Amino acid sequence: MADSPIVSVRNLVKRYGGVVALDGMNLDAYEGTIHAVVGENGAGKSTLMKVLAGAVKPDAGSVLLGGVKVSMDSPAAARRHGVGIVYQELSLFPHRSVLANLFVNREPMRRGLVSTRAMEEESRDLINKLGLNVDVYRPLGQLSIGEQQLVELARVLLEEPRLLILDEPNSALNERETTRLFGVLQQLRARGATILYVSHRLEEVFAISDRVTVTRNGRDVLTKDRAALTMPEVIEGMIGVHQEDLFPAPAARPNFASPQRVIVEGLSAGELKDVHFTASSGEVVGLAGLEGSGVSTLLKALFGMQKAQAGGVTFPDSRGLPRSPTEAARRGVCLVPADRKRNGLMLDQSILFNISHVVVGALNVGFPLFRTRDAEARARRQIERLRIKTRSPHALANELSGGNQQKVVVGKWLEAAPKVMLLDDPTRGVDVGAKREIYALIRQMSAEGRIVIFSSTELPELVGLCDRILVLYRGRLVSELKGGDIDNRKLLHLVNTGEEPSEMRLQ
Repeated sequence: MADSPIVSVRNLVKRYGGVVALDGMNLDAYEGTIHAVVGENGAGKSTLMKVLAGAVKPDAGSVLLGGVKVSMDSPAAARRHGVGIVYQELSLFPHRSVLANLFVNREPMRRGLVSTRAMEEESRDLINKLGLNVDVYRPLGQLSIGEQQLVELARVLLEEPRLLILDEPNSALNERETTRLFGVLQQLRARGATILYVSHRLEEVFAISDRVTVTRNGRDVLTKDRAALTMPEVIEGMIGVHQEDLFPAPAARPNFASPQRVIVEGLSAGELKDVHFTASSGEVVGLAGLEGSGVSTLLKALFGMQKAQAGGVTFPDSRGLPRSPTEAARRGVCLVPADRKRNGLMLDQSILFNISHVVVGALNVGFPLFRTRDAEARARRQIERLRIKTRSPHALANELSGGNQQKVVVGKWLEAAPKVMLLDDPTRGVDVGAKREIYALIRQMSAEGRIVIFSSTELPELVGLCDRILVLYRGRLVSELKGGDIDNRKLLHLVNTGEEPSEMRLQ
């Protein structure tokens, strides 16, 4: 690490009316490092990056590049100083070609004309490294959101910035695309680039960064080398409490006169083989397993998205597996999917439309007319109940943070009054504060008498929330943990091996 920082932020202040976004923020980032900046929504991360990119002018404080005080009074000025930024929200032209988007306002010319051949030649190597296998002459709007995000990243990288700012750069990328992105970032670091990496995915922060700054309430509260940090330490810095305090205290299990049940008997579907279990109202039943273990397939089968080959399921209405998601919804079974942007929301529609579309569409409440007054009442009810942060029920879903988008997905199902809640990794891609609110909501849904079946890729979530945890390994149900048997080490061993630790087998 160099002795002096390539970029220094000193006592930045930014107010929006009575809201203080930055309250004396400080940051030092060094050449040839990936410096992560983490914090809850509203902690000041994005505002800080916008100041460095010239999109926001601070009310006080200073920015130094290479020890020299600079004025970032516009995005053009920031680019002249060698600062490039990739925002979470795309800033591209959907009707123009991929190539045109890669070279906005800096198209290479030959003989007085824009040279598409030069554009192809200049961008080919980077596009290949990013795994962006698309026709570069296609309109950008025809690409998936993940592919568009890679185009945005490539556009900035082609400018070879001295300081690269990435604000949630992989929010729309799948695991393969994220791996390729991290490979490119590591190559850039090796060549001496300085990267500011904003993310709420702490596991990725620990995998990719050299140094971490934790922000809270517009201030920097902790900066350390990543090797000297632990995940609980970062979480405590972000929210001001210990990691275990994220989870609401277990309430006394409700004593229902006639508890409802989902009974699974010998279910085989896809990779699932002969799975048996029962889930009752008033408890949170966890599903744990690696990718391909059958957890996702089980939830899809229960929601009518995956056909069973053998066995059966009995739901609270005494009927078997639904034949489609629409039938599932009409029978009081809901699924909150892991990928809310692709499967849970209509991002280009309003909050009120998203919250009403299950009730109006699947349940035919208000059919055949969509009544805006009724939809607004539903939206306001869930906005208040779930504390969705928005300017209006009419705001578009894509204007919300990840955590608030997930609350909209939950809210649309609560309006349908489901008896069975299937939650597939419901906190994926949301910040720690929003996770805490979703945990409390899961407890509440259980206390209200709903049957909650909950999967998560984060084992501490399962340990902190569930009354019982069912472990699947290569399609088979290999163990059930409950009570004092639930702990991280046992669960980790079971998930990865399909076998109980030796001390458990001796009991």
